[in-house]
Amino acid sequence: MTALPSENETRTFAYDYAVAGCGSLRTIIGGAEALLRASGALWLAAERALIVADLHLEKGSSYAARGQMLPPYDTRETLGRLESEVAALAPATVILLGDTFHDRRSEGRLARDDAARLVALAAGRSLIWVVGNHDADGPRALPGETADEIALCGLILRHEPQPGHQPGEVSGHLHPAAKVRSPRGSVRRRCFITDAERLILPAFGAYAGGLNVRDAAFAGLFVRPPLTGALGFGRVHAVGWRSLAED
Repeated sequence: MTALPSENETRTFAYDYAVAGCGSLRTIIGGAEALLRASGALWLAAERALIVADLHLEKGSSYAARGQMLPPYDTRETLGRLESEVAALAPATVILLGDTFHDRRSEGRLARDDAARLVALAAGRSLIWVVGNHDADGPRALPGETADEIALCGLILRHEPQPGHQPGEVSGHLHPAAKVRSPRGSVRRRCFITDAERLILPAFGAYAGGLNVRDAAFAGLFVRPPLTGALGFGRVHAVGWRSLAED
């Protein structure tokens, strides 16, 4: 189980959140207002910035090359959901928060129309590729700029969460998922996870999967028992730490 401060702290700290009309969860991260979208995207309205993590484009073709056949439609489906977010929000900036491609050869395996869709996403806005451990070189032929991390709205956006206390950090990499307990059983969903000081985004990619937030990989990242935003159908559900189970 993840090591965290005493759960008694939940009695003295109240998370600031509210469900927005679009089903998103509106909250404060490191002093900045953030909208946690049901798609798994983060929206920073003050900068009109749309942020998604861990698309893992061309994961299906990567597995196929090793003899494990998966339906080769993950890139198409993932880009379709990203395009829907862009259409709904008209962002000035789109930030891809690392591991956008599943491996360093994924860009070369992109279908021509999928590459064209990525080019179109950059039209009329800034497209920023934060590099991750799967795509440390960034794109070679696609538009946009590459960065190790970005400062925005008083936040630091990077791919991999750094150990210890990191106020204002927004990251991906860990693919958080929440297993929610109830008297009728349990359900497992990708999720946001935050202690109001830092935020880890769910993986946006169709084949990216999720790691239970009770896993030891999350140990030491939060200064108090965190709040999760579990992704439901058209809505983000706020779920407290005590309602979460291990796998």
